[in-house]
Amino acid sequence: MSNSSSITEFLLLAFADTRELQLLHFGLFLGIYLAALLGNGLIITTIACDHRLHTPMYFFLLNLSVLDLGSISTILPKAMANSLWDTKAISYSDCVAQVFLYLLWIAGEYFLLTVMSYDRYVAICKPLHYGTLLGSRACVHMAAAAWGSGFLTALLHTANTFLVPLCQGNGINQYFCEIPQILKLSCSDSYLREVRLTMFSAFFALGCFVFILLSYVQIFRVVLRIPSEQGRHKAFSTCLPHLAVVSLFLSTAIFAGLKPRSVTSQSLDLVVTVLYTLLPPVVNPLIYSMRNKELKEAIRKVISGALFSN
Repeated sequence: MSNSSSITEFLLLAFADTRELQLLHFGLFLGIYLAALLGNGLIITTIACDHRLHTPMYFFLLNLSVLDLGSISTILPKAMANSLWDTKAISYSDCVAQVFLYLLWIAGEYFLLTVMSYDRYVAICKPLHYGTLLGSRACVHMAAAAWGSGFLTALLHTANTFLVPLCQGNGINQYFCEIPQILKLSCSDSYLREVRLTMFSAFFALGCFVFILLSYVQIFRVVLRIPSEQGRHKAFSTCLPHLAVVSLFLSTAIFAGLKPRSVTSQSLDLVVTVLYTLLPPVVNPLIYSMRNKELKEAIRKVISGALFSN
């Protein structure tokens, strides 16, 4: 038996035992990672370079892409390296860093999505006050609040998790350092501190969800009163990408957290985790670029400029 002070590394769950399947998983994850890098990188570059996109909505979208890149870059390169080199080990310090950074990106993204719902609410319901309520300084403050909230959430949960004594070995039944799996290694009731903190965070997250829900209730009320069909379509087109991203983010997280214990298996847990960790960063750029003609045109110009400059 060991405790957390004597643990120098953790052993992550392998995706496969045979070398061929390990290389297959490496290739699959490499493709997913490159797709996320390309999609989010294009959005970041396009918004940064195109002055027409220097508006609150695209400013928040740029931050969202940075958070998506951060979340997938925190866990996927290590998983790819383990599959490529046929290893399961991750050092204690790397595991701490992975937990902290992943929580920072994910919590920050959720808070940012809440801020983005306010942006859409003001744009649709209070268009005459949009420039006042969402000036450049206000946007920076709201984005900083989202990042700061993510940082505080990550710091508290990481500290609580790794202060818990661990004596049930060092094997983590997940492909990255996930707090619930780490707490399974606890040998005392001190893990209840993290449970209480999780309940408090869940209550706060529920408040954000209610805010998003109420924002869209007001948005749909206003949109449905617009007399022209073209006007309703234009208003909906600016909201649907954000609503789709929120739905994807919440549905994958809720499914992962609420799946029945009776059907829980190691392989199912692995599949569910891959969905909620990798799907949003890859799909979010597609959702925004496919539903937004202005962004799509700007991305096309960036790509054309890059090709012709070479």
